[in-house]
Amino acid sequence: MSDHKPLARQKALVTGANSGIGKGVAIALGAAGADVVVNYVEGDDAANAVVDEIRRSGSNAIAHKADISAEDQVETMFDRAVREYGTIDILVNNAGLQRDSPFADMTLEKWNKVLGINLTGQFLCARSAAALFRPYRARREKSFA
Repeated sequence: MSDHKPLARQKALVTGANSGIGKGVAIALGAAGADVVVNYVEGDDAANAVVDEIRRSGSNAIAHKADISAEDQVETMFDRAVREYGTIDILVNNAGLQRDSPFADMTLEKWNKVLGINLTGQFLCARSAAALFRPYRARREKSFA
């Protein structure tokens, strides 16, 4: 394995990171040198296994359980990330939910849950990350002036 860590000193948050694509992305970010917040909503053991694998690659990682469709939980997650790492440089807005059902049988509760995760959750996380990214943009624009 290469010692090259192109993302050294970068801080990442990956939503839905305890399984599937999110898990793979979180592990890859850690292997590339980033410290990673592993977001999940269910599956403590799976999230902790991802954290352990990232730590074995030499990066830091924490698991944070949060429903990204809930504004207060997203704010708490980003607050913790900033307390732990100082900032977030990378957001991978990966969490998503699929509830297959024939249209006529889809309940409003299922519909709203899908929209909450897939749309509202993406918005809430992107908005929180953008608030952290703005100071960087201002510093960068000033350096080019």
